[in-house]
Amino acid sequence: MAKIENGRQSADSRSIRTISSSHMDDESSLGSDSEMNGFTNDRHTDKYGFIGGAQQYSEESAQDVPPEVLRQREVKWLDMLSNWDKWMVKRHKKVRLRCQKGIPPSLRGRAWLYLSGGKVKREQNRGKFEELDSQAGDPKELDVIEKDLHRQFPFHEMFVSRGGHGQKDLFRVLKAYTLYRPEEGYCQAQAPIAAVLLMHMPAEDAFWGLVQICEKYLPGYYSAGLEAIQLDGEILYALTRRVSPITYRHLEKHKIEPILYMTEWFMCAFSRTLPWASVLRVWDMFLCDGVKIIFRVGLVLLKCMLGTREKLNACQGQYETMELLRAIEPRYMQEGFLVREVLDVPISERDVENEHHVQLKRWRKNRGELHWKSPPRMHGARAIMASEPPSRQDLRQNPTIIVESPLPAPQLQKREKKGKEEKKSIKKTPPPVMEIPNPYNLPGDPKLPLRDPQLPLRDPQLPLRDPLPQLPLRDPQPTLRDSPAQKLLVNDTPLPNTLKDSHLPHQPALNDQPALNDQPVFNDQSLLKESPLQMSRQSLSSTEADHQDTYL
Repeated sequence: MAKIENGRQSADSRSIRTISSSHMDDESSLGSDSEMNGFTNDRHTDKYGFIGGAQQYSEESAQDVPPEVLRQREVKWLDMLSNWDKWMVKRHKKVRLRCQKGIPPSLRGRAWLYLSGGKVKREQNRGKFEELDSQAGDPKELDVIEKDLHRQFPFHEMFVSRGGHGQKDLFRVLKAYTLYRPEEGYCQAQAPIAAVLLMHMPAEDAFWGLVQICEKYLPGYYSAGLEAIQLDGEILYALTRRVSPITYRHLEKHKIEPILYMTEWFMCAFSRTLPWASVLRVWDMFLCDGVKIIFRVGLVLLKCMLGTREKLNACQGQYETMELLRAIEPRYMQEGFLVREVLDVPISERDVENEHHVQLKRWRKNRGELHWKSPPRMHGARAIMASEPPSRQDLRQNPTIIVESPLPAPQLQKREKKGKEEKKSIKKTPPPVMEIPNPYNLPGDPKLPLRDPQLPLRDPQLPLRDPLPQLPLRDPQPTLRDSPAQKLLVNDTPLPNTLKDSHLPHQPALNDQPALNDQPVFNDQSLLKESPLQMSRQSLSSTEADHQDTYL
């Protein structure tokens, strides 16, 4: 394998464009004013800003979301961005699910900045970008950057004009990064990454987003020697054996090294390969879950293009296989199909890390130690936030539109203070508690009137009704001590004497108590003073006296 050095061509090495594909060379001449300005007015600009090219919007390659669904998603994302730290800590699975569904276009730039940690980085380094932007920079690096500006998305209206605002901002961002990381310098693959960010956010935000991608998501990808991308190529090769064995055997048979077909995929995060609707969906998931999404997309494309016998019969050699991988069928890159397939690939971040340790050990055995010591890779937004816990001030959203109050500041503060005092003065009084008398009085409780004596017994307007007939009460079961001729008078109505002429012998009355036949009629007052049990001839035994209240 030829030596690769930081994406630059030399006598003994090849650039990224030469290694990956000739597609970038074909587009390098399409960014001039003479060619582009001739048909910008004749071509229709799609909703992403493209006026032509393979990445222009088409109904076949994208899925349109109804406006009412977009409005609902915008409300949900605004709530998440306002409480970002709580959502990432407590409800990260919900954040991941909403990234998989797609971030609303109106909030995509802000969401990417929060997911990548660029918002926190910017707040913690205020004024750093302006400082780097004001410096001159390395003339050699600036010359290479100038030559690459017109090659980045030449069919997009933001970068169509040489010297336009898009190319100027792209130059500022790339120059600032070379000053921010002078030991790493500039790599050609950084330009499309920065251009995608600039399509969704200002230059300063795009710079910090580029910093996070280069240092957290893809560390070492753009360093001298490109050792990190070669190592990830071996990881992709090993994962292909698990996902699609037939594809792995074909690549192994023709000795097709991963660096030949996956360099542009990984280093540009598929921004130059897929239709633009698919690029945005892949980036939504990539910035949320990390590099495993990039591996999954690569595995899906390899499996779809080389995963069947019919396709392998059409490419019997290395050249035919490489041509097939350079011209991926559009149906496999369609937004809906690609996202479903990516989510179904059984590759986790643990699998990526385990395979990374295996390939790193093999690398050291065959080639020695890595020359570039890159920082550890962070798998997604949650890992980045855990490594650098932000403060509430770092996550505070700065409004882009500020509406001034018609009142002066002192009067506005006075009104707000008065409103707060009025709110404090209002006390909520609890409703009065109604006292409900107990209808079941005990003998010791004072008597409560059953009705208001001032109220009439009945409504004089109502017609009279015949009173209900009073039915005689059944005589209770007599005991052996009770008299067979016992009579109880209730409401002056004698009970039927069912025990008259009974076979039970007559019990004479005791001397200290009157006979039952001489017992007076009980009324309400007598019921409160004496109980029928006391007036009867039956006496309580010592054991029954303990449970007297039970009988009462």
